[in-house]
Amino acid sequence: MAEINLFLLFLGSIGFDLLIGDPRFLMHPVQVIGFYIKKISDYLINNFGENKNILFWGGFFVAISTIGMSYGLGKLIEISYVKSRNHFFVGLLIFFGLSSCIATKGLISSVKEIAELIERKEINNQNKKIIKEKVQRIVSRDVKSSSTKHLLRSSTESLTENSVDGIFGPLFWIFIGIIFMKFSIFLPGPLSLGFSYKAISTLDSMIGYKYDYFRYLGFFSAKIEDIFTFVPSRLVLITLPLVSSKVYEYGIIIKKSYLDGRKYDSPNAGISEAIFAYISGIKLGGKSKYKNEIIEKPIINKTGDNCTEEKIKLICQLILRLQFFWIIIFALIFFIVSSLT
Repeated sequence: MAEINLFLLFLGSIGFDLLIGDPRFLMHPVQVIGFYIKKISDYLINNFGENKNILFWGGFFVAISTIGMSYGLGKLIEISYVKSRNHFFVGLLIFFGLSSCIATKGLISSVKEIAELIERKEINNQNKKIIKEKVQRIVSRDVKSSSTKHLLRSSTESLTENSVDGIFGPLFWIFIGIIFMKFSIFLPGPLSLGFSYKAISTLDSMIGYKYDYFRYLGFFSAKIEDIFTFVPSRLVLITLPLVSSKVYEYGIIIKKSYLDGRKYDSPNAGISEAIFAYISGIKLGGKSKYKNEIIEKPIINKTGDNCTEEKIKLICQLILRLQFFWIIIFALIFFIVSSLT
């Protein structure tokens, strides 16, 4: 019975995220996770910045402790919920906790807002400054000197890559947790896996870089994120064409997306960007500035169009359609497993 209630809480949390997003009256778990990561990382960099070994093993400690605490908190709430026989207050904690792991509304709203500002407003110095500030919040690259064309591409690349980190990755691991909880309350559950994946994603976004100190400090965080995002990113690759108008090109699109995506250093980011690029008909990749370094990413879909507001809207629609499709598949799997156990 508990797992059915957990599945219903899962569905409710998805709906809540789509309608409301992150409520302002609640502290988001990422704020707590981010504070912890920043404090320890700053301490290690400021005191041992020249010692690669200490940064390397310090990064291991930061990663394991952050993920461990996130998992432990989620597991504690799950066990309390089951042992309290589905207590309403503990159920509420799980509901808001699961919702905080999913970022559909926040991600889509922020990128659509940027696209609308670029496409519909007169671009003067003041407006451009506002747009750049909004783009900088969702990307790690330096956009201070970016053109409007590059700002649109940066926003689109963030949307396509983070759709896995912020939406489909959490959905996958939360569902895996619900299935595990059918067999034992002591196995990883939806909230413990949801919180863990959120911690992994936050670690990667804060310290999982390949320059300066982060090359050593963020090594483990980046590798762990690669492992836990590997399956969700490939599920997006093989399911996204099914909810698009290009389903009749299924095999060709998947092949092209995989070949272009694997050119990236990341085993996952290129895959997710490529499948969205080919289905929406846009070109991604090219030069971007990180700190004082210019990095040229491989071109994805070189014959595609430039990113526009309309293309971003199409990608947002695809994300929502795919999320709905995954929910249907998850529900079918859940009831099949339930009928067999």
